[in-house]
Amino acid sequence: MDRALYSEPGVGWVSLVWGPLFAVLGALAELATGGPVHWLPWLLIAVALCGITLPWVYARRRFLSLEVTLQEFRQGRESVAATRIADVTDVGSPVGARVLGGGWSVPNKYDELPVKLDDGTVVLAWARDVEALKSALERLVEKNEAK
Repeated sequence: MDRALYSEPGVGWVSLVWGPLFAVLGALAELATGGPVHWLPWLLIAVALCGITLPWVYARRRFLSLEVTLQEFRQGRESVAATRIADVTDVGSPVGARVLGGGWSVPNKYDELPVKLDDGTVVLAWARDVEALKSALERLVEKNEAK
């Protein structure tokens, strides 16, 4: 397996703990107020919130993750071979440029990075830390130019 030059997971699995933590806090609040503690409803709430969160975490990890290796650049559901990346510095963002990853636009809370491919087309990559993504892609461009 290739060593990742840069990666973003989309979201961590620790997000699944939010629902059960909320249920524990609710049960502790009942316990602290001296009333009866409804253990079964709080357990069902914990399981339900975890069940609701699971597809959200799975989707974010599948569609909002990215990874740059020496072989490829994977953005969401789409992969681009490392040899296809031609330039990432001083690349303008033309109107209507295709967004990598299969979406219509760059996801909210992510910054865009125009990437020029070997056939001259410009696509939009995106990341939370766009400078780190840019430096990782620059390493790929330098590696390709050295060949």
